[in-house]
Amino acid sequence: LSDARTVDNTGGTAAEQAGVELMDGQNSTKLRVDIPIAVEGKYDKIKLCSIIDANIVTTDGFGIFSSAEKTALIRRIAEPRGIIVLTDSDGAGLVIRNYFRSILPKDKLIHLYTPEIAGKERRKKAPSKAGFLGVEGMEAEMLRKLFEPFAVNSDNSYNNFTNKQQVTKADFFADGLSGGEGSVERRNRLAAALGLPSGLSANALLSAVNMLCDHDEYTRIVNNDCQT
Repeated sequence: LSDARTVDNTGGTAAEQAGVELMDGQNSTKLRVDIPIAVEGKYDKIKLCSIIDANIVTTDGFGIFSSAEKTALIRRIAEPRGIIVLTDSDGAGLVIRNYFRSILPKDKLIHLYTPEIAGKERRKKAPSKAGFLGVEGMEAEMLRKLFEPFAVNSDNSYNNFTNKQQVTKADFFADGLSGGEGSVERRNRLAAALGLPSGLSANALLSAVNMLCDHDEYTRIVNNDCQT
């Protein structure tokens, strides 16, 4: 996609400076997307979270190249239905897309693209090297339309997703998965039960758990597979 418009997003509220645009009343309901999504950074994730409910993982820019944990997580969450990749429309974004092509089968990848719009995000002092807005700088409605073909239309499905009980850091602590003797071994057992590599930090594993199972399934696995 190509667009010759120029946008200079300066000023605005704290939410807008973080790349989050408030949506008008008719579009206030978030889209539910049950395919995981990969974006480059936290501000891209913040922007998408204002528009859609989905499992969103960040590559931390090029950080994914040196993170075996992140690569393993992406491979695992892409197994059921694939993964949607949305990067900035620049050289760095292309490099990251090519990395996904190297670690996942073609049929597991869904590439979405934003238009090339010259400008800079509010929080940045200067435009990117390519001079285009990144994902965080895109208009909310444009991103919404981009994801509409992948939205789950069932109201029941939407409610089940948004009301799903999350596994928390407090759960991990109570179940001996963090902050105590033997917690590393218990985390490794939980990781193995979920098909993830050993050695994941508590935060990385918690993120993976909430992408791969609900609270009841987590509890069952902990009770059956993580006890000494």
